Amino acid sequence: MTAGAAERPLVEIHGVVKRYGPVTALDGVTATVNDRAVGLLGANGAGKSTLMRTMLGLIRPDEGTIDVMGMGLDRSWEIRRRLGYMPEHNALPMGMTARDLVVHMGELRGLPRRVAILRASEVLFQVGLEEERSRLIRTFSVGMKQRTNLAQAIVHSPSLVILDEPTNGLDPAGREEMLTLVRRLSADLGIAVIMSSHLLEDVVRTCDAVIVLRDGKVVANQRLAPEPGEVRGDVQVRLDGGSDGFVEAAGRLGLKVDVSPDWLLVSGPDAEAVLRGVRDAACSAGVGLRELRPAGPTLEESLIGAIG
Repeated sequence: MTAGAAERPLVEIHGVVKRYGPVTALDGVTATVNDRAVGLLGANGAGKSTLMRTMLGLIRPDEGTIDVMGMGLDRSWEIRRRLGYMPEHNALPMGMTARDLVVHMGELRGLPRRVAILRASEVLFQVGLEEERSRLIRTFSVGMKQRTNLAQAIVHSPSLVILDEPTNGLDPAGREEMLTLVRRLSADLGIAVIMSSHLLEDVVRTCDAVIVLRDGKVVANQRLAPEPGEVRGDVQVRLDGGSDGFVEAAGRLGLKVDVSPDWLLVSGPDAEAVLRGVRDAACSAGVGLRELRPAGPTLEESLIGAIG
């Protein structure tokens, strides 16, 4: 879901620079977060964690500005009250139970104790730890610790939760569970999500848009699923048979066909109309479809190229 015209973006980042001695971790980052679930994608060392910590007000940029939910970093304490944060490397107290930890984190974020107890039960159920809530965290698997870490991040019902590499260290089953939980945050629980990852598949599965960082710079910023009307649906077609009849039939159906030695490029108003027209034109011309694929690079190919 994209913010309406009168609604301020969740996060606005303008020209942010952060240096650590001779190393420039963020190099003029500018981006706007409008969608309910946005991935920060990039290789390790691309600047993802630095950007997240800057959003939280934990570190200050050397240059540029960041507004989070309409608030500047001079109001970082108020921002953090409305945010949840799941760090990449958890520092969970091994001698506490999951319930006691999540209750404690709820109280630290301003919840009355009775409310914190109720919310802890709710979020531990949501992350699948209801039956383990009274176990010491030291007895948990890596996946259970990660889910405890997620529970503490959302116990206070934040407007926005920031997740730093939430699948880090998980086995395939644990990763699957975590990705399902992350998607539920924005899709079912109404919590906006900013999630960093170096795995394209994790971002595609959980997010509506992606910001790609490389060497501290934004190299791509796009939606993963285009808005209605944005997709023309151009496809490349290879036929079994001559192309003249196909081109004529496609023209009658309102499609444009560009002919090259290897492919026919078929364009139309949207993906559904193009695919339907290709099928009908092939039937009308009495030719077979040998190969059909989207025109140009796929989304995955484009993003992988941006990551470098």
